[in-house]
Amino acid sequence: MTDPEIHRGLAGVVVDTTTISSVNPETNSLLYRGYPVQELAKNCSFEEVAYLLWHGELPSTDELIAFEAQERSLRVLDERTRRAIDDVPASAHPMDALRTAVSELGALDETLQQPGAILDPELNQTRAVHLLAQLPTIVAYVQRRGRGLEAVEPRDDLDYARNFLYMTFGEVPDDVVVDAFRVSLVLYAEHSFNASTFTARVIASTLSDVYSAVTGAIGALKGPLHGGANEAVMHAFDEIGSADRAEPWLDEALAAKRKIMGFGHRVYKHGDSRVPTMRASLVDLVEHYDRQELLDLYEALENAMAERKNIKPNLDYPSGPAYSLMGFDTETFTPLFAAARVTGWTAHVFEQYAANSLIRPLSQYTGPAERHLAR
Repeated sequence: MTDPEIHRGLAGVVVDTTTISSVNPETNSLLYRGYPVQELAKNCSFEEVAYLLWHGELPSTDELIAFEAQERSLRVLDERTRRAIDDVPASAHPMDALRTAVSELGALDETLQQPGAILDPELNQTRAVHLLAQLPTIVAYVQRRGRGLEAVEPRDDLDYARNFLYMTFGEVPDDVVVDAFRVSLVLYAEHSFNASTFTARVIASTLSDVYSAVTGAIGALKGPLHGGANEAVMHAFDEIGSADRAEPWLDEALAAKRKIMGFGHRVYKHGDSRVPTMRASLVDLVEHYDRQELLDLYEALENAMAERKNIKPNLDYPSGPAYSLMGFDTETFTPLFAAARVTGWTAHVFEQYAANSLIRPLSQYTGPAERHLAR
């Protein structure tokens, strides 16, 4: 009997079809529903991109107005969800609080008890908008709680990005900051069958509810090999300290066989297509805050990695220092990723429900042969 070929990490395995996103190998460009993500980041609000991912087309003016009104009406956090967050130790990682809060949102959704409600497309669309609206309120509250500050309630007169920043910092920052944040949300919104999205699809394939799928996705995103990479970038920057230390730090790290986070990507062979767009926003922030030394460090480490390993940055590399300049705590970076990616997660859950097949791969057993108790 021939042993089956093993694809560790499912590398190279195509498990399903999707209409949500892809990478065009000819242009090395990430596409959302066919649109290059750099074009969307330049021209569209995050709300428009969320609508595109869920509905397949960009919204008309009337559709966008209605969608924005719905999202803004769902931003206020239920006091029971706030209490669930408060029960998480303040010393825990913010992703733990976010995971708990989303699970609580599911427990509070009484519509899930209705017959057929888990697969109801209209109800699931409302749930997705609810998650989109609630995650910024949760993430902002978790950061402020960690700093010993009172919550800032959401405003329904601000767009998604401005409201998110307002709830986190108590004021709306300058437009250059808002725009950089909007760009990051668009770039993080979706990326095909990545680890957290596949986790969500596996859970959805059992016909569990969308909240459970998103809770599982958050758990997958928490891992440093996936969502935690943008945090790791800033921890590395803190270790390095200045541009002149980048090369000796990298040499020491490589000698110790440390993984250098923020570089390389399983999908992109010629560099992450999202990086130039996010790097441009980082440059704008560096100029706005007069922090050239940060960009010098960024470029020194990038150049050193190119010389020693010929590996290019991924999106987490420019987004980490960008979020730091905006004022977010390093541990909040991955929750920010989740707040954007919830659009992609839920789009994939909808797609999984629409043509479902239980995801249940096989394994090759390599343990002891059959044996019996000697008693």
